[in-house]
Amino acid sequence: MSGAARPAEPQELALRSARKENREIVRMRYVEDDGGYLVECEVYPIGGLRVEPLRPGPYRFATRDEADTFIRETVTILEYLGCDVT
Repeated sequence: MSGAARPAEPQELALRSARKENREIVRMRYVEDDGGYLVECEVYPIGGLRVEPLRPGPYRFATRDEADTFIRETVTILEYLGCDVT
């Protein structure tokens, strides 16, 4: 057995989803990973025929406060645009 430590699995902190006109358009996964924080996004454009989502990012943050601010501001913008965010 090797003495090297295995990397810890990313710890999921939150999963947020935004819907508009009863259709999911954004999914954000928020994880703690390697001492930092990561937000992964999947975007389903409303006007497109894409089956696979767009995947901008991932967005990396040094502190949990920075990642929380990113999530909070993104949710506020999605709500302003008429989305239901859960």
